[in-house]
Order: sequence, then structure tokens, then C-alpha cells
Amino acid sequence: MNKKGKTISRKLRNNLVLKLVFSLIIYTVLGIGAFFIAVNLYDTRIWFGQELLYRIAQWFKLRIELFAMAYVMVGYTAIFLYFWNRPFSYLQEVADAAEQMYQSDSALIELSEPLKELQFSMNNTKISLHENERIAKEAEQRKNDLVVYLAHDLKTPLTSVIGYLTLLRDENRISEELRQKYMSISLDKAERLEDLINEFFEITRFNLSNITLEYSRVNLTRMLEQLIFEFKPMLMNKNLNCMLKAASDIMMRCDADKMQRVLDNLLRNAVFYSFENSAVEISAVQNEIEIKLRISNHGNTIPKEKLERIFEQFYRLDTARGSKNGGAGLGLAIAKEIVELHKGRITARSENELIEFEVVLPVL
Repeated sequence: MNKKGKTISRKLRNNLVLKLVFSLIIYTVLGIGAFFIAVNLYDTRIWFGQELLYRIAQWFKLRIELFAMAYVMVGYTAIFLYFWNRPFSYLQEVADAAEQMYQSDSALIELSEPLKELQFSMNNTKISLHENERIAKEAEQRKNDLVVYLAHDLKTPLTSVIGYLTLLRDENRISEELRQKYMSISLDKAERLEDLINEFFEITRFNLSNITLEYSRVNLTRMLEQLIFEFKPMLMNKNLNCMLKAASDIMMRCDADKMQRVLDNLLRNAVFYSFENSAVEISAVQNEIEIKLRISNHGNTIPKEKLERIFEQFYRLDTARGSKNGGAGLGLAIAKEIVELHKGRITARSENELIEFEVVLPVL
């Protein structure tokens, strides 16, 4: 049982004990009061020996101790049994409410007054469960749509590659210029085919992997420099200038492979969504408690409603099927998961045609 559950249980138990004690006191006071009223009436009234009421009063008077004991035993037993059964009735209420939590309807759970705090907690849990279920269904639907789209889009480059290679094989008198053109087109289509297949693998890895971290001491500055070097061809294609601002040796403890994947996804995203002939800026600073890494680029401002969903699984800013920007919509979702496994956080903001991602990691 968690801390909140123990608190609710303790409050409920204390409430039952207080009600039990209060009920016993009230019952006892009522009994004593009734006794004194009866004695007062008996002593102040003039009785006649043959009067029926007098005989009944005398009969009760002779057995007063017996009736007092019976009053106490019967009353106390009834009160104890009532409060003894209350926890079982509460338990039944909670059991019924637990079933309601997993029902698909939006009806809120209603519990008796002593269980209102638990009712509030269970309703919050029910709302969270339904919201998580909705998000999971949306992600699953987006994934299924992507798989269908990718399967369909695989046909186009594959058909082109086969067609152009067949021409190159069968046409003996084709000019060298045309041969080079067909080979270039075939290569472009083959690279597009590779990208699509990689997206399939990305989806498979995300579904099947159980991410665990293997910590080691890493030079973040060197990792960023190496990453920029590897991205040079992509940067040159859009004439982008990538600038790094970081101390010469920023050391950190992390899973090197996983952090490399985070940085790769963020820089790839920056390149894809940058204006041509613009700049991509990377900065890293370290203090005693954390490391802050920023990757920013100049591109179309991301609308607020899209920015709020940018880290969702299978969510793509560019939803067009034929778009070459982005992939399966997993890069940022995976980056967020890896950063949070490192006890860090990742945020995004976009305004005035500037897109910036910030990663904050604790110094371990």
C-alpha cells in the first residue's frame, strides 16, 4: 500500500473508532437518562396497591439490575456489530468502484461520505487511465497508418529501380550520358527505398526494445564534434552552417550509445526542418549540478498545438506521405524516453522562425 493509501486507511479507521466511541457514549447517556426519569416518576407519583401500572413498575424495580445488564449487553453488542460490518460494506463499495474504474464510460465514481477522499483519488485515476488509453490508441492508429503508407510507398522506388536497371541491361546502344542519368535516378530511388526500410526497422525496434542503460564516462564535447563531422554531407546539401559552442572537455556519465542516438535524432531533426543557407547552433554548458544542451535551427515556426505533441510516438510535423522530412515519427519520442531514463528532461520551443530543443541532464 502506498503512502496515500495508508493515510486514507488511517483516517477511515480513526473515523470509525470515533463514531463507535461517540455512539457508545450517546447510548449510555440515553440509558442513564431514561433510568433517572423512570425513578423520578416512580418516586413522585402516588401509587395504589391494586393499580396495574404499579404492579408493572414494581416488577421492573425488582429486576432493575437484570434490565440494566440486558440494556448494556444488547445495545453495546448491536453497536459493535454495526461498526464491525462497516469496513466490509466500505470494502464492497471500493470493490464495486474498482470495477467502474476500468469501464469505458465517463461516469464518475460515487462513494459514501467517509470515503470521499478515496472517491476523489479513484476518479483521478480513472480519468488518467482513460486518457492514457486514448493516447495509446491514437499512437497505435498512427503507427498502423504509417505501416500501411510505408508498405504502399515501397512499391514506387522499387518499381523505378527495376525499370531503370532493366533499361540499362537491355539497351545496348544507350548513350553514356543517358546511362549516367538512369544510374543516378536508380541510386536516388534505392536510397529512398533504404530510408523506407529503415523506418520499418525503427518501428520494430521501438516496439520490441526494452531500453536499459549502460553508464560510462563520456566526453560530450568530442561526441558533438564527431556528430557534426558525420552530418557534413547533409549540412552541405542545404548549405547549412553548423556552429558548436562548448567547453573543450565536458565530461558526463551516461549510456554513450543511447545519448548518441538522442543527439543524432535532434541534429537530424534540425537539418530536416532548417531553411536552406541558414545556421544550426549547438551549445553545451555545465555547472555543478547539471548539463544544458541546446540545438537550434532556423525554420518555419511550429504551431503551438503541434509543439505540444512533438514528443508523442509516431507523430510527425509533416504528415504528408511523400514527404522526405522526418521518419516514422519516433525520433523525438525515443529521445525523450532516453533523456528521462537518464533522470533528465527535454523541452522544445518555437517562435519567430526559430526552433530550439533543450536537454538538461544531471551531473552524476
